[in-house]
Amino acid sequence: MHRHGYKGRKFGRKTDQRQALLRGLMCSLIMNHSITTTLAKAKEMRRHTEKLISISKKGGLANRRLVIARLDSIEAGDHLMDIVAPAIKRDSGYLRIERTGFRKGDNAETATISFVDTIPTARHSESTDRHSDSTDSHSERIDRHSGPTDRHSGLVPESKKEKTPAHKKETTK
Repeated sequence: MHRHGYKGRKFGRKTDQRQALLRGLMCSLIMNHSITTTLAKAKEMRRHTEKLISISKKGGLANRRLVIARLDSIEAGDHLMDIVAPAIKRDSGYLRIERTGFRKGDNAETATISFVDTIPTARHSESTDRHSDSTDSHSERIDRHSGPTDRHSGLVPESKKEKTPAHKKETTK
């Protein structure tokens, strides 16, 4: 039997595990701008990541949703669309793979994969600040509108709690 025409590496994993591995590697690369992994994983990841970068450079809501779905991470998808894609000035060949040696233990060849163009990192902290403000207002909204029981946390407000007299409380010996 031959393997002609079969694209991609299997990494000795099942399909869902392989897809999860590649998604995790792509998210790490997008958020950190450079990662070190095995050479085979870097080469396979480059195929998928460069397609995502091309999609994100086009912009638009549909492409944003597509990128977020493929990465399975809203934070990484937004970072790619808002910070990484606008900073890339080339049409293709967005990533660089540099061989870094061999891993101790199993002697696997390692490589560092990074963006060819420099990506600004200062704007990333602004985007995380924006998301933290929205979660604060959401928690205030929950506190303001809590009913007999707070559906989100399962806590009962102080006014609705039963007051147990001190003489009825059990003491443990």
